[in-house]
Amino acid sequence: MVNVILIAVCVLGLIGLASAIILYVVSHKFAVHEDPRIGQVSSVLPQANCGGCGYPGCAGFAAACVKAADGGSLEGKLCPVGGQPVMQQVADILGLSVEASAPKVAVVRCNGTCENRPRLVQFDGVKSCRVQQMTGMGETGCGFGCLGCGDCVSKCQFDAIRMNPETGLPEVDEEKCTACGACAKACPRGIIEIRLKGPKGRRVVVLCNNKDKGAVANKVCKASCIGCGKCVKTCEKFQAITLENNLAHIDAEKCKMCRKCEEACPKGAIHGFNFPPRKPKEEEPVTPSNQNNLSTPTKEVEPSKAE
Repeated sequence: MVNVILIAVCVLGLIGLASAIILYVVSHKFAVHEDPRIGQVSSVLPQANCGGCGYPGCAGFAAACVKAADGGSLEGKLCPVGGQPVMQQVADILGLSVEASAPKVAVVRCNGTCENRPRLVQFDGVKSCRVQQMTGMGETGCGFGCLGCGDCVSKCQFDAIRMNPETGLPEVDEEKCTACGACAKACPRGIIEIRLKGPKGRRVVVLCNNKDKGAVANKVCKASCIGCGKCVKTCEKFQAITLENNLAHIDAEKCKMCRKCEEACPKGAIHGFNFPPRKPKEEEPVTPSNQNNLSTPTKEVEPSKAE
């Protein structure tokens, strides 16, 4: 009985030893050597794993930065959560320089509030924008506007976007927004856009995504872009506004923020963000040069009486 136990133990020991030798040889033969710089870069990243950089998580972005560093440039690489301070740390680790990037923010390109775009039906299914988009037009007559279920809110890891119960639209907290793009990817109608934040947070945006012709768009929403092109004409000098598929779009890099397009829009679809209140227009003072242009009452001349 003892001999049987000893034989079993020896056999198991030999099997374990053989397995260990095989694993040792295989691990060395097929070992993947990771560049130590990847770990160093990953350690300074925020570990949000939001995907806003375009790579699968912070580890993937770190590997991409190291690979790009071998080419001598970090051009096109940006961590939207960490921003410029984090990218500077990455550049220091890799011995490179990084250009300053303009901050961006998520913008909801829809002004179809409950007042501007009334609800026509009530959807009793799953409260999801994606589900509503797949099953029909939603609760309003606009097939391009916000569906109001808050898919964007649930995807934001930074509590930077919330639904306004009065307007039925999502609102972005610019102080919390990292421009990771998660909300934009979650929107089935693509009304959320990552745009340049602008100097002092000021920017001019067309808050509409309706590509129907003017008469149709005007019927379903009071604040829709009707593709009249008046904003394009006011911006001929800078050519910052283009009209495509019955919808105007403002190029943030070309826009000089004169806000003339905002005044020219007959539907109020163009909005300026974070600008100071407009000064009221003062009446033109009376001067000798324009005094003659002012209308003055004339006295009626009585008809002469016959003698």
